[in-house]
Amino acid sequence: MDIQLVSFILAILTTLYVALVIYMRMGWGRLPAWKKPHGFNPRTPVSILVAARNEAHNIGTLIEALLAQEYPRELLEIIIIDDHSTDGTSAVVRGYAAQGVQLLVLNESEPLNSYKKKAISEGIARATGELVVTTDADCRMGRQWLATIVAFYEQRELYMVSSPVVYSDEKNAFEEAQTLEFLYLIGLGAAGIGNRHPATCNGANLAYRRDIFYEMGGFAGIDDLASGDDELLLHKVAAHYADRVGFCKSTEAVVYTDAKPTLRELLSQRRRWASKSIKYKDKAIVVLGVSIWLFNAVLLATGVLSLFYPGYAFVLATALTSKFLVELFFLYPLVRFARRPALLAYLPVLTLVHVVYMVYIGLAGNWGKYEWKDRRVR
Repeated sequence: MDIQLVSFILAILTTLYVALVIYMRMGWGRLPAWKKPHGFNPRTPVSILVAARNEAHNIGTLIEALLAQEYPRELLEIIIIDDHSTDGTSAVVRGYAAQGVQLLVLNESEPLNSYKKKAISEGIARATGELVVTTDADCRMGRQWLATIVAFYEQRELYMVSSPVVYSDEKNAFEEAQTLEFLYLIGLGAAGIGNRHPATCNGANLAYRRDIFYEMGGFAGIDDLASGDDELLLHKVAAHYADRVGFCKSTEAVVYTDAKPTLRELLSQRRRWASKSIKYKDKAIVVLGVSIWLFNAVLLATGVLSLFYPGYAFVLATALTSKFLVELFFLYPLVRFARRPALLAYLPVLTLVHVVYMVYIGLAGNWGKYEWKDRRVR
């Protein structure tokens, strides 16, 4: 292939990627830091929903964190939906019945492809709160988590609130590198909201009005995919009320969870996340995703060519340097927000690995089935 043509294509794609990341960095900057007002007295009834499957080893820690929230108990209900667990998940939850924790056990006779959406829908049907807050069974949070999110929701008069999720308690360098990569994803979601074009969020820390869920028709139209109870619902709400979607940029609103211990589990999770893209109705988001994938695909192809034709090495080095610098520009305020600046040491390696990773996930996420919670799903 002609080196001038490759250089031209890669230069165009690199420029687009750099411009995009700068635009997203501006979106993060547009989000004001949030702090719960002193003396805040919440008035919103809240229903916290947790869909859990085989989480007996995690669910107790989460429930303890939820019960420890500094939020009026008369305004709070906690509903755990057991999604056909085969371990002692239900038994652990029943141990908290005296403290008001409710257990809902799914018992579907027919196989589903979206058990989690079914679990959340059943939980919302039972819920009485104005505001539904979802999190995951393997998460933990500080005592001010809920009050901070509700204060933000009330004062901004929002319909949906996305909040930060951060990996913590990493056991090795592999998990720490994931933390940096995950901060990049969380930052992109926040930046999209800051730019008034919400594109992604995380169901481990998501809140929305119950009446809005029903106004949007719940998960109808997106219930044939196992994943997407968060992001695809966000798209539904944003299509009508983009200005009523907010991101709570507060360290007290952070939910903490764990990185994946193995590469196989990481790739399976990311394939699941990528599978949602086939349901995107916003063409701008589709074009954005395809452009990023093409940028990485051309980078990978140029890397392969440079092994045989040294003339491509300079073109590749220029594009990779640009990618590294703009990602550093984007990630610096995010690692400061998470109070983890040392994670930037992993960025040079991630800049390279991310190229192969993105090409693979873009293909694998939209092809075939994957494993999730011991099920083969699509």
